[in-house]
Amino acid sequence: MRILHISSARTFGGGEKHLVDLTGALTARGHEIFVALRPTNEWQSKLSFLPEQNILHVSIRNSFGIFSAQKIAGFVRENNIEIIHAHLGRDYIPASLVCRMTQNTKFVLTRHVLFPMKPFHKFALRNLSRAIAVSPAVEANLQKIFAREKIVCVPNGIDTENFEKESQRLREEFRFLHNLSFDSVLVGIVGELKLLKGQRDFVLAAQTLAQKFPEAFFVVVGKDNSTRKDFRRELKKLVKVFDLEDRFLWLNWVEDTAPLLAALDIFVSASHTESFGLALLEAMAGAKAIVATKTEGARELLEDETTGKLVAIKEPLEIAAAVGEFLQNEQMRKDFGARA
Repeated sequence: MRILHISSARTFGGGEKHLVDLTGALTARGHEIFVALRPTNEWQSKLSFLPEQNILHVSIRNSFGIFSAQKIAGFVRENNIEIIHAHLGRDYIPASLVCRMTQNTKFVLTRHVLFPMKPFHKFALRNLSRAIAVSPAVEANLQKIFAREKIVCVPNGIDTENFEKESQRLREEFRFLHNLSFDSVLVGIVGELKLLKGQRDFVLAAQTLAQKFPEAFFVVVGKDNSTRKDFRRELKKLVKVFDLEDRFLWLNWVEDTAPLLAALDIFVSASHTESFGLALLEAMAGAKAIVATKTEGARELLEDETTGKLVAIKEPLEIAAAVGEFLQNEQMRKDFGARA
């Protein structure tokens, strides 16, 4: 099949990682893959396995990108593309328009988030062939817009082989690189720096934990993609106020999470909303002790209470209490990680 994936994302996150993994796997299966990206994207290098001529640069600035749709339609005709697959909400209508212009092209979308779609999508996207939900919770939301027979749930997945090799060596290398004690207990959170990801709650929990556990250190991995980087500054100011600067490590992004997860002892997901978090899935594959807020995604992944501790959303004291239990009991950390 000849398949075009559309993503107008500028920065790289979970949805974009999903797209890269998907296009790589489809290519390996013998399909010819094309991608339409915004010209100012920061992650095209991750698609280096695709021929340069298979990548189209096009600006989709909003949900009604008619001019963008015309440009994509020309590319579709030129390359005899059979399926168009859109990955972001603002790309859905332009993708639908392209399929109307080219007539024989099938339209597929993936919904990566729990935010409900607009009622007008029911009419604007009538030519949809399939809507892919990344979790049952997302599937339930899609059923409010599309007919059940058009929806399929394909949970996010990862390549677990990455997390099963030389974990002790990776752990030591990561800690040496970042000047972390080999005897310390490292607690980490991963995700784009924004309020909904819960990093502020993580810092507040760390302030409680630091008083009781002097061997505990904390790592925050994630990039603030906002223009002014206000949230990152706010978090670092909070850490300074708590006099914890020497207990925190800040990393913008890690290309390969295996070394990070090997170095971590406890993984925290403090999100306020999560459809099916890839970072949480990777922490499970890395056999980490996990504390996660009760988002739809976390409850789906940690359905067995012996694979991770679930706590209330926006409750730093509950996060601190659950992490504290793990800090006090190394064997419990190992048992939970192995089951995860």
